[in-house]
Amino acid sequence: MTCISERRATFRSLHTAGCFALPNPWDGGSAIRLAKAGFKAIASTSAGAAWALGKDDGAMSVDEVLDHLRFLCTVTDLPVNADFEAGFADTPAGVGENVTRCIATGVAGLSIEDRDGADLFSRDEAVARLAAARAAIDASGEEVILVGRCEAYLMPTLDMDEVVARLRAYSAAGADCLYAPGVKTLADTKRLAQSVDKPLNANLTGTGLSVSDFASVGVRRVSVGATLARATYAAFDGYVDLLKTEGKLP
Repeated sequence: MTCISERRATFRSLHTAGCFALPNPWDGGSAIRLAKAGFKAIASTSAGAAWALGKDDGAMSVDEVLDHLRFLCTVTDLPVNADFEAGFADTPAGVGENVTRCIATGVAGLSIEDRDGADLFSRDEAVARLAAARAAIDASGEEVILVGRCEAYLMPTLDMDEVVARLRAYSAAGADCLYAPGVKTLADTKRLAQSVDKPLNANLTGTGLSVSDFASVGVRRVSVGATLARATYAAFDGYVDLLKTEGKLP
């Protein structure tokens, strides 16, 4: 197995030039298959991991998430980026404590989002929480990528000015990479890439675009969220329905 420090160095180097696909496994089998397919890194998905436990997205405890991340980091040599939701704490200090625990699982990167239930944290509160995550990473001495996420899909109407302002604030607070799931058009993504000073992550889901399309406007990495898990469970449900209703398989 490749040592954790090497994985972290590899992951950081991927953000320096070009654009790479960052698919999201939800269990050991899917992680191993993605490694065999030749991908350079993987990222966890909070929704996919929760579904694998029979839970809804957001229903996993921090201990369950940490166990899941620790497992992903042991089944493959690929760098793992953690979907660490909003840090699983009510306060910035709590976020920092949990980020320290997350680093110990062996992840090469982790994201902190600004989602507060069905709403967004205020910009100031989101910045304070991200800054606490940055401080925890710095205190660890580990080269872990910090991703600042603006959950733009929660906005009743997409406010690109606010998305840009938030991502810039997260960059200033110490994020190494920026991400705004919910921004889907190439034009809006290009605006983000040109408006921020850190590598940008885009989400391929529901865009009809390709990794090369995003690369053409300056995106550094492209993830897929829960799409691979959702597609797998949809196929499973189809087989189950046919087995139940007709007593056969396709």
